[in-house]
Amino acid sequence: MASRPALLLFLALLSVISAVEVEHATITIDGSSTIAKTDNDFVCATLDWWPHDKCDYHHCPWGYASVINLNLSHPALAKAVKAFNRLRIRIGGSLQDRVLYDVGSLKTPCHPFQKMKDGMFGFSMGCLHMNRWDELNKFFNATGVMVTFGLNALNGRQQLRRNLWGGDWDYTNAQDFMKYTISKGYHIDSWEFGNELSGSGIGASVGAEQYGKDVINLKKIINNLYSNSLFKPSLIAPGGFFDRPWFAKLLQVSGPHVVDVISHHLYNLGAGVDPNLVRKILDPEFLSRVSTTFSNLTDIISENGPWSSAWVGESGGAYNSGGPHVSNTFVNSFWYLDQLGMASKHHTKVYCRQTLIGGNYGLLNTTTFLPNPDYYSALLWHRLMGRGVLAVDSDASPLLRSYAHCTKGRPGVTLLLLNLSNQTNFILTVQNQLNIEVSRNNRRDRFTDGLKRTFSWVGIKETDKNLFREEYHLTPKDGYLQSQTMVLNGLPIEPTEAEHIPELEPVHLDLTSPISIAPLSISFIVFPNMDAPACVA
Repeated sequence: MASRPALLLFLALLSVISAVEVEHATITIDGSSTIAKTDNDFVCATLDWWPHDKCDYHHCPWGYASVINLNLSHPALAKAVKAFNRLRIRIGGSLQDRVLYDVGSLKTPCHPFQKMKDGMFGFSMGCLHMNRWDELNKFFNATGVMVTFGLNALNGRQQLRRNLWGGDWDYTNAQDFMKYTISKGYHIDSWEFGNELSGSGIGASVGAEQYGKDVINLKKIINNLYSNSLFKPSLIAPGGFFDRPWFAKLLQVSGPHVVDVISHHLYNLGAGVDPNLVRKILDPEFLSRVSTTFSNLTDIISENGPWSSAWVGESGGAYNSGGPHVSNTFVNSFWYLDQLGMASKHHTKVYCRQTLIGGNYGLLNTTTFLPNPDYYSALLWHRLMGRGVLAVDSDASPLLRSYAHCTKGRPGVTLLLLNLSNQTNFILTVQNQLNIEVSRNNRRDRFTDGLKRTFSWVGIKETDKNLFREEYHLTPKDGYLQSQTMVLNGLPIEPTEAEHIPELEPVHLDLTSPISIAPLSISFIVFPNMDAPACVA
């Protein structure tokens, strides 16, 4: 529980901010049934292949944060990953289709990535040595990571014209790599095939019919290699930008129960150099546009591959390494958390953030390995927002975004609120749709009905004398939206001297007190006693 001085400081801050403008609104949560379900390990982060000399807009933000050269022994890195108590990591990115695995019968020289003027994305082919793969898996095992590995899907193909590649995939090197991985006992949760080769592609593309034939071969390889295993990794494809005809064709050609997961990439904020990034992030209409992609993918899966589930395999908001002084600051969490909420509502099972570390959009600082603001946003979502997604109705301004899930690992409901307004303080009443219906249809106990209408989250525990809610209010330090320090309930969130991730403690407030959401703030509100049958199972 937060200390009383901290709570008083936070409430005083709210009173100053709320002097601008006040809007009263009602949020209604339907706890009777879920509208979608995520995987339990919904939050995912990526490790990319970019070398230190990957630069955008005369800025080189990657440092030594790639799969090849990341300092896995840095104590802050392990502590940041362990704090999730099981984090899903996807290994992949633009250069993954240029990676050779130094194992088995590989006849081509296996050299590091080098700058090359005519190379794809400006680099030569690269190499993953098995001693490095061993080091990575030692780290993954020590920190409880679930691994998704993106395989090179261009090997053996020929460039036909521009960025169109043809010919069958040469799976020999990938198969040898998978055999090595199995022989060492390394647990891979899922194998992903290719990166951004769908549709017109980014750097390279492969036709959907050819791609479908290749994933059939990959599925056979997985089935064969893991034939004696109790666990069989999922097959994920295509790891590219959504193209409706292409995605539909892939599922039609590959057929039933081949592609387990359809993954797509999103960078809806545009280029990292765009001077309007902050404006876009705080524009509710702009944020909502991407919902069309989510709904269209849901339709494609329903029509062509109901055996598959949807993942966001990579999303960093702004492409080309993210936006300097935006993607690594507080304001970016409005976009990030909003998209986590939106993706969940559209049946997305997993959402992979570009990146865990590297570029401007890393959850961790590339130099210090300490958390950027979005790290704490991801950690709070991971700890509080469970699998069950609930319907939410609001009569507030569109500038207040709201999402609700069953609380993770315990009874109750968690509400996420994003206030995009720079001048409106929202005073909220939260209602439970289930209890509204009960009070309308059952008049046996007027006192209980009245209590439920007034404090509708109470549900079946209205006699409890210690009813409370938990509140996590996130704001930027000193009110500066592009601050790299996030503030929780009035106190800056900072790692300890030993670089441990600090405890993220809520304030506990009586249910009868109003809920106040300050301008340009983010709040997780946990209702431990809300009556939500959908969250019991």
